[in-house]
Amino acid sequence: MNPDPLLNTGGLIFMSVYLFSLIGIGLAGRLARKENTLADFYLAGRGMGVFVLFLTLYATQYSGNTMIGFAGKAYRGGYQSLVMVIFMSSVIGGYLIYAPKLFRLAQKHGFITTGDFIQHRFKNNALTIIIVILSIIALGNYILTNLKAIGYIVVAATGGVVGFAQGIIILSLIMVIYETLGGMRSVAWTDVIQGVLLLIGVVLIFIVIQVEYGGLAASAEIIKNEKSDLLKFPNWFERRLWISTIGLAFFGISVYPHAIQRIYAAKDENTLKRSMQIMVFMPLVTTMFMMTVGWVGLAQFPDLDSRGSEQITILMLQDIGLRVPAMGIMIILFLSAAVAAIMSTVDSALLAISSMVTKDLYGHFKPNKKQSDLIKFGKIFSWIIMALAVLLAIELPQTIWRLMEIKLELLCQISPSIFLGIHYKNLQSKSVLAGVIVGTFIALLIIFTPGLPAKPWGIHAGIWGLIANVSVLGMYQFRFQKN
Repeated sequence: MNPDPLLNTGGLIFMSVYLFSLIGIGLAGRLARKENTLADFYLAGRGMGVFVLFLTLYATQYSGNTMIGFAGKAYRGGYQSLVMVIFMSSVIGGYLIYAPKLFRLAQKHGFITTGDFIQHRFKNNALTIIIVILSIIALGNYILTNLKAIGYIVVAATGGVVGFAQGIIILSLIMVIYETLGGMRSVAWTDVIQGVLLLIGVVLIFIVIQVEYGGLAASAEIIKNEKSDLLKFPNWFERRLWISTIGLAFFGISVYPHAIQRIYAAKDENTLKRSMQIMVFMPLVTTMFMMTVGWVGLAQFPDLDSRGSEQITILMLQDIGLRVPAMGIMIILFLSAAVAAIMSTVDSALLAISSMVTKDLYGHFKPNKKQSDLIKFGKIFSWIIMALAVLLAIELPQTIWRLMEIKLELLCQISPSIFLGIHYKNLQSKSVLAGVIVGTFIALLIIFTPGLPAKPWGIHAGIWGLIANVSVLGMYQFRFQKN
């Protein structure tokens, strides 16, 4: 990679001012606090309007995986990676199955976390704890993917003056400071800025690539001549992989604990539905645009290894900077957008982990603790989990996309408890518990068994686990009903 910094002195000053202004927003969120309660800290008082709710959902769902990981995935997979647009579109379908009814229940019963719904619906401590632990592990993994992406960006932006590890540490400190200052209110307010930057950055780089490199048409000719295997019609194995990938998003991303918290935080049900309606269009102007970056990058920089492909967005920005020096403003905006997208996801995941540990685990064993004490515990835990995530992000060698897959394969095992639990009144807690245990075991067995394909028969480990999960759930449920 070109060692020259992507940002000049002015760009670095702009980025620094933007980043440290987020701490000011965190302080504003703390000053705007209406009461020292869990609902105020973790759900911003349940008062988000359409504009804020849409942008915080958008900034949270589209992250470093989108800006860095998706482009790398497109580079490695060629045009078959087009499935990623459907992948992200399917998430909204998942939300619409359960979100409106879950919102009504949350308003009635005062839910703060996913675990609150599970405990209310099934009244099974073991089930609640298992689902909370799976959620925490998955969100911890989610933080890792985004911290790795932010490390790549900082190195490229500064030309290596600030190293990979240093970049992760500095930005992690900023995030954990404003998150613990103002909770969800600060996170949502920063998401508004970050969501706007993200949309502007993605649209700008798409337009510049169309103009400077001839877009998809020119790139297709190059790929056809040099990498024709990446343009071939998918075989049955690859088609199954497509369907499996869509299933991973539908059942995994749609039950993100931090997204569920935003469902709880909506001002009213109409606000929630309107925000979801706008979200339907975002894969076309976000996922599709970043996939284009990967495809054009494949034509311009062929033969990158797996690690190199993870940085294809950065390579494209560096090349654009050399070709068109006047594009410095665009590069500043895009890098700001990329950093904003990552931070909006990490702070949301961190807040969700803090709330689940505080409310569902610590609060369960300390039922007499005051809410102010629980909030204090949650803030301390946020610092601990961020420190651990920083260490792992620096050391782990996996690609961003592979880490994302592992996260979703675990979250898939949670989906029956939510999708079915919302609509099926006779669903038994023991049926759900047995399904979650078996499904998680199968998924982990496939993921970590040496020599076993990560996607047997073209199907992700998490989907195999989900099939086992639902099968066991169905058998137990049939037995209960029969008796």
